[in-house]
Amino acid sequence: MAASLTRLAKPSSFSSISYLRRCISTTVASDTNPSSHFSNNLTRKDPKDRNVQWVFLGCPGVGKGTYASRLCNLLGVPHIATGDLVREELASSGPLSQQLSEIVNQGKLVSDEIIISLLSKRLEAGEAKGESGFILDGFPRTIRQAEILEGVTDIDLVVNLKLREDVLLEKCLGRRLCSECGKNFNVASICVKGENGNPGMSMAPLLPPSHCMSKLVTRSDDTETVVKERLRIYNEKSQPVEEFYRSRGKIMEFDLPGGIPASWPKLLEALNLDDYEEKQSAAA
Repeated sequence: MAASLTRLAKPSSFSSISYLRRCISTTVASDTNPSSHFSNNLTRKDPKDRNVQWVFLGCPGVGKGTYASRLCNLLGVPHIATGDLVREELASSGPLSQQLSEIVNQGKLVSDEIIISLLSKRLEAGEAKGESGFILDGFPRTIRQAEILEGVTDIDLVVNLKLREDVLLEKCLGRRLCSECGKNFNVASICVKGENGNPGMSMAPLLPPSHCMSKLVTRSDDTETVVKERLRIYNEKSQPVEEFYRSRGKIMEFDLPGGIPASWPKLLEALNLDDYEEKQSAAA
């Protein structure tokens, strides 16, 4: 773990962005492994010479963004969430905005080409700012995306967050967004009794400050019908990605035991970072 916390070396001359852009021009139905065309041109960095390169997997609403963001702050790497990239494009009224609006409101997954295009733009902006390392949140969602990512760079670890579905549904329906500051909150107060061998679980609401309370809105895709459809599609389409990384010995399963106070220390412990946070706090 100590090795993976070192800084990322300068990027190689072959840009991952150009690779992603070439992949956009290929068809989704192609049976060819996209990485086979470009892997010979890539320079792989030793983990000791770069920062962490992690992926967070899990059902929509499980908390990928919450925990990935916290880890990014702790480790000093950028948090790249494809869900945020999609919402930014929707808000921009750009060329993909209308197409994305229809897809998102129906609870469908955004196509590989659109996601890769948005990610390409984000990586380009990051390179210009001198960013190093990353934690990807919401990508990859398909085997094809995973193959493309594998062709671009090495992934050190894939954290697969899990949460029982009834709690997940309640959590998703409680999500709120401040229309002014853009921050996410959750008004759901979850308390599930243990039964049939399943442990009980409680999650306190993540309430906004008073000045945001009157500005809370519900995302258009956070209805019960859409959330259930989103979960169904995830289970059908995205879980094979778990097997993709499991077969490579890179996946870490993590069952969330409750809300942030209960889950965060356990996650740090599972990642061997429990003492790292203490050292960072002491050095601040």
